[in-house]
Amino acid sequence: MGREGSDDAGVYKLTEEIALIQTVDFFTPMVNDPADFGRVAAANALSDVYAMGGRPLTAMNVVCFPAPDQDPEILLAILQGGLEKIREAGALLVGGHSLKDQEIKYGLSVLGVAHPDRIVTNAAASPDQALVLTKPLGTGILSTALKGRLLSPEQERRMTEVMIALNDRAAEAMLEVGVRAATDVTGFGLLGHGLEMAVASKVELIIDSAAVPLIDGVLDLARMGLVPAGSHVNQSFCSKSVFVQEGVDPFLVNVLADAQTSGGLLMAVDRGDLPALVKGLEGRGVLAAVIGRVGQAGPGRIKVMG
Repeated sequence: MGREGSDDAGVYKLTEEIALIQTVDFFTPMVNDPADFGRVAAANALSDVYAMGGRPLTAMNVVCFPAPDQDPEILLAILQGGLEKIREAGALLVGGHSLKDQEIKYGLSVLGVAHPDRIVTNAAASPDQALVLTKPLGTGILSTALKGRLLSPEQERRMTEVMIALNDRAAEAMLEVGVRAATDVTGFGLLGHGLEMAVASKVELIIDSAAVPLIDGVLDLARMGLVPAGSHVNQSFCSKSVFVQEGVDPFLVNVLADAQTSGGLLMAVDRGDLPALVKGLEGRGVLAAVIGRVGQAGPGRIKVMG
């Protein structure tokens, strides 16, 4: 597959039965606990394979660490957290690469597989499909609040739970009903990744802002001004193609553009398959929020409704 649609991972057709899926992602810590950071970073990297309808096979660590200035036990905890998620995904850790850097960074290069005829792409949404989101929004704003020591222990725990959750069960439900259009919501936020889907599919996405699930307390934090710079960049980048209905809370729009870490899957599903998808997601303990629909064909854009 080419790069035209800004899909989540690269796909190479190896045989008539096997397509390889490749991705890499790493970043700086956004939580205080080193092991949790490892879990979050690994879940985030693995998510790109799930978003394409694939199954992770192998992973390689990508590590930057300021040795010997930092306690090596911190690095060990990060790697152990990552390994835990790799094993949970049923994949194998087969190596990696590290270098000395002033700032800690960690992530994975992941290789997965899928059947070539069952690849899920952000370019396959079609008019009148329903939009389903599988995780609540707000991790970017919450991470910013955590850095400012403005997050309660309960909020920090909930944010971490959202980020470390794999998208494997969501992908299983997606493939079970034959969903062909999806993406994962990460650094570009719901609006950014939704716009990529709209442009690649040449459709309009209509998002019901009131139906979008949020992590508890995130809207109050947005009103306090705790919106990271990346989220403002997302909103600015999307501004010419995102149309917000009058009366929609501007702070809620901030959350819709919030840069997510290890977010959920955004799927476009045929109306007839929606009940089965919701049942499959909820039966696996996964959020199944119906947040809008795919509108008419045309230049890719998003309408945010109140």
